[in-house]
Amino acid sequence: MSASFEKIKQRLKFAPDGLIPAIIQDEGTGKVLTLCYMNGAALEATLAKGFIHLFRRSQNKLMMKGETSGHTQKVKEFRVDCEGKSLLFVIEQKVAGCHKGYLSCYFEKVDPATAEGKVTDPPVFDPKKVYDPK
Repeated sequence: MSASFEKIKQRLKFAPDGLIPAIIQDEGTGKVLTLCYMNGAALEATLAKGFIHLFRRSQNKLMMKGETSGHTQKVKEFRVDCEGKSLLFVIEQKVAGCHKGYLSCYFEKVDPATAEGKVTDPPVFDPKKVYDPK
């Protein structure tokens, strides 16, 4: 662990489960692409390698974003919120940030009155061709 990473880690307040939320924002569009969670190892790998790494809670493992799809996220800027409770990464997105085929995971606009959702963004790739090629 580098001295600079140790200083960064001291500024942060990880949750009791060892995770901290990280907002991922596209440098080109300014769109929020996703909210993910990082543990200390994911944050250290992200800062050391310059590409987003996350802790997959569902799989209980550390992985680089785009490891399977090739849709990597290169870190351009790193910010910490005023209380040290969340992170913001401004990134250069390769292809798309959402595994469902969209640039952003927030591709659906929901009407609060009816709870009806409407897809407002165009898909940028076919997930079946990327994740289930035959």
